[in-house]
Amino acid sequence: MPASFFGLIPAAGVGARMGGECPKQYLSLAGRPVIEHAIRALLAAVEIETVFVVLSADDAYFCDIDWGDAGDRIAPLYCGGATRRDSVLNGLVAASSLLQPDDWVLVHDAARPCLGSMELSRLIAKVAADDVGGLLAVPVADTLKRIDASGRVAATLSREGLWQAQTPQMFRHGLLLEALSKAGQVTDEASAVEQRGLKPLLVEGSRNNLKLTYPADMALAESLLKGSV
Repeated sequence: MPASFFGLIPAAGVGARMGGECPKQYLSLAGRPVIEHAIRALLAAVEIETVFVVLSADDAYFCDIDWGDAGDRIAPLYCGGATRRDSVLNGLVAASSLLQPDDWVLVHDAARPCLGSMELSRLIAKVAADDVGGLLAVPVADTLKRIDASGRVAATLSREGLWQAQTPQMFRHGLLLEALSKAGQVTDEASAVEQRGLKPLLVEGSRNNLKLTYPADMALAESLLKGSV
C-alpha cells in the first residue's frame, strides 16, 4: 500500500516577540488569520489528505474560523505542549491511530503564511523519493558575525555551505515519532532526525516563505500575499 501524506501544524504558542494579547497565529493578515493562510497553503497540495493542527487545551480562537469549505481535511488536536518539539510529538502521538509508520508528515509553522505551491510541490516530489526525509531551506545570503559579551564582533563566520531551515519539514511518521521521543528540546524536526545519525535532504525553497516573528514582518507578508512585492 503506498504511503499517504499528512500535514501537521504546531499552533499552541503565544508568539511573545510579536507583542500583544492575541497569539500571532491568529492575527489578521490580508483579511484572514495568519494560521488560516498556513493551513490553506498545505491544503493546496492534493497529495495531503488531512492537516492536523495542534492547539493548546484552552485555545479559544480556532473554532471561530470558518473551515466549512475544507470538509474533513482539517483535524484540530487540543494537545499542545510547552515547546514546539512537545507540540509536534503530542500531535504525532494523537494522530497515530490514523497514520501508518511509513506515511509522510509535513510539519509546517503556523506563522509561515506565504508558503508557495511550487516550493511545496518540489518538496513533496523530491523527499518522497528519499530514504530519510527532508525540508525546505534557502542558502544563507548575508555575512554572519559572532558577538562577544560586550556587544562587539568576536568573529566573522563563513557562510559557505550554510542554509537557513524553513518548513515544511517532511519525514515518515514512524521515524519522526521515534526521533522526537528520544531528542531533547530541539528547535526543528530535522535536528531530531539528525540526532539519529541520519542526514535529511535540503530542498531549495523561497525567501518569500518567511516566518512571522516581529511586528514589521506582518507588512511584508501582507505585500507578498497580495502580490505587491
